[in-house]
Amino acid sequence: MERLVTTTQAAQILGLSLQGVHYRIKKNQLKSIKQSGKIFVYISDKVENESIKVSSNNKINVNNDVSLIIEVKDEQIALLKKSQKWMKKQYVSEINRLERNQKDMMSVLNSEIKLLQSAFNEMRSIYKPQIEELKKTNDTVFNKTSKFITLKEFTLFMKRNHKSQDDIKLIILKAIKDNDKRFIYNKSDKKLLILNSNFDDLL
Repeated sequence: MERLVTTTQAAQILGLSLQGVHYRIKKNQLKSIKQSGKIFVYISDKVENESIKVSSNNKINVNNDVSLIIEVKDEQIALLKKSQKWMKKQYVSEINRLERNQKDMMSVLNSEIKLLQSAFNEMRSIYKPQIEELKKTNDTVFNKTSKFITLKEFTLFMKRNHKSQDDIKLIILKAIKDNDKRFIYNKSDKKLLILNSNFDDLL
């Protein structure tokens, strides 16, 4: 048995778009009639039942597809959770490793510091007497050098005792010539050392 329906109804019954219905009418795959400027389509019970069956199968397929998508999504979520758990474990492990390395480095540095301190103390105990001896020697040398006066100081002393510049020059030259121990002249350096003593004999 056939019945007439509009193209819109035919599209709903057959599960097609309006363009699909018009395409089938054009290809004579669907019987149609034009009344009052409108196109109507003949739909038989058989075609309607088949389309319901196909629609039902499509729904089942869609449901199956949805179930498959959900299953895949659940697998991906489980995999991501597993990956996150592994990454967290790796992160904790790396933090622990870095902390252990830091402790090891601190331990090595502390032992190095102790070793250096020990070496320093040992070197100080070995060289302390030598340093003290050197200090004494330097003090002695300083005391010896402090027994000398400068040429300027000698000149001032002589001028206070009414000696002229020429007199002072002659006194120094004569003292060097006579090997006076108070006047030490170094020919190579051309330097004169004057021992701090009593110069009454030169006045």
